Amino acid sequence: MSDAPLSAVVPRCLLGHATHPDPRLGLALAAAQIEAQRHSLADAGEPWQPTLCIVYLTEACAPQAEALLDELRARWPGTDWVGCAAWGVAATGVEYLEEPALVLLMTDLPRALYALFHGRAPLEPGRWHSALVHAAPGTPDLDELIQELAERTRGNYLFGGLSSARNRALHIADGVHEGGLSGVAFDAAVGLLSRVTQGCQPIGRARTITRCQDNLVQELDGAPALPQLLAELGVDLDAAPERALQALRHTLAGLTRADGRALDHPGQFGPDTEVRHLVGVEPTHGGVALAEVVEPGTQLTFCRRDRSAAQRDLVRVATELREALEPADLPEPTATTAADPGGPAGGLPGQLPGAIFISCSGRGGPHFGGPSAELLTVQRALGELPLAGFFAAGEIAFHHLYGYTGVLSVFHPGLDDDDDASAGAAG
Repeated sequence: MSDAPLSAVVPRCLLGHATHPDPRLGLALAAAQIEAQRHSLADAGEPWQPTLCIVYLTEACAPQAEALLDELRARWPGTDWVGCAAWGVAATGVEYLEEPALVLLMTDLPRALYALFHGRAPLEPGRWHSALVHAAPGTPDLDELIQELAERTRGNYLFGGLSSARNRALHIADGVHEGGLSGVAFDAAVGLLSRVTQGCQPIGRARTITRCQDNLVQELDGAPALPQLLAELGVDLDAAPERALQALRHTLAGLTRADGRALDHPGQFGPDTEVRHLVGVEPTHGGVALAEVVEPGTQLTFCRRDRSAAQRDLVRVATELREALEPADLPEPTATTAADPGGPAGGLPGQLPGAIFISCSGRGGPHFGGPSAELLTVQRALGELPLAGFFAAGEIAFHHLYGYTGVLSVFHPGLDDDDDASAGAAG
C-alpha cells in the first residue's frame, strides 16, 4: 500500500469473546464485555459508537448464525457485520477449538472509509485500497476469484481466509452467505500493516518443474521428480517401503512462481511460496502428484511441517510488526495468561490498536505445544491489544491462497518510514 498516508485513521477497537453451550448466552457474555469497555470510555469522556464489527463463530454456533446476527443487530442497530464460521476462533491470548464460542471485534471506523461487499454487492474497482476477505472453500475457481478481487483494490492486497466450519461453511457480510466470498474493503486512510508467517520448514533447495501434466510433477531440473524427493528424505521406496511411505506422508511441496522468491532466508520460505499437499507418487516414471495443478517453470521446494520453525517464524513476524509500529507510544508487551472469557477482554483502544489473526486450522495450540500457545505467542510479542481471528481452511494474503500459514494484520496510527501493508505482508 505504497500510497497510504503516513498519518492514518485508526479505529478504536473493543473486544468481546466467550464460550457457552448456548450460543445466545455466549453472545450475551461477549456483549457484556464490550459494554463494560464502552462505559469505561464514556466515563473517561470518550463516547464510542460502533460502526463495523468483525464476528467469528465456531461451527457449533453456525446453525444459529441468522438468529445470532439478528440479535447482534438488535443490540447495536446500525452496525455493519462481517465475519465467518470456523472450526476454531481466536481472541487476545486465547483460542476456542471445537466448542460453542464467538469473538466480536467492534470498531468506530468512519463509514466513508470502508465498504462491505458480497456476491450481490461486488467490490467497486479502484475505489478501495485493501480488503478483509472471507470465503467458502468449495467455491469454484476460487484462486481466480481471489486474484480478480485483489486487482480491484488499489493496493492489490487482500488478507483473510476460508471458512473451516465442516457443517456449514458460512460467511457474513450484511447477511449470512454460503458459497462465494465476501468481506470489507478499506480506504487508503485506514492504517493496516500485515505479515505472513509460514508453518513449514524447507527440506532442500528450490528446483524448477521442467515437465508436468495437470497435478503430476514428472521432472524437476530435467530429471525424474520422485528419486530427487526420496534422496532429500533419505529413504528408499524399494528397500524400506513402510519407512519411505511414512516419510512421504509428512512431506509437502512449496510452490513458487517462476519469477518469485522461493526462499526468503536459508531454511525459510518467502512470501511468494504456497504450500500444497503431496497426494501420491508414480514410481514407474518417477512422478509426484500434488493437490494443485502446476505448470512448467514453477519452482518447487519439498518441505515438512515443523513446530519449532513455525514458533520462530511467528515470533519473528510479530516482532517485526511491533518494531515497524514504533516509536508510536506502544507500551512494552507483557507475558500474560489467556484472557478470562467471563471478564473484560483485551485492552482499551486508547492503549493499543486492534489486530486480526487468521491461522491455518492445522496450526493453533495443538501444533505449538499447548492450549492457546499460538495466540499467547502473539500476545507476548504485541502486548494486550484487542485481537480477533479464526482458524481457516486456507489463508489469503496479497492475491495468494496459502496453507499452513498465519496472516497477522494490525491497525496502526501511521508509520515513520516507507513501510506499508503491501510491503509489510512479506513473510
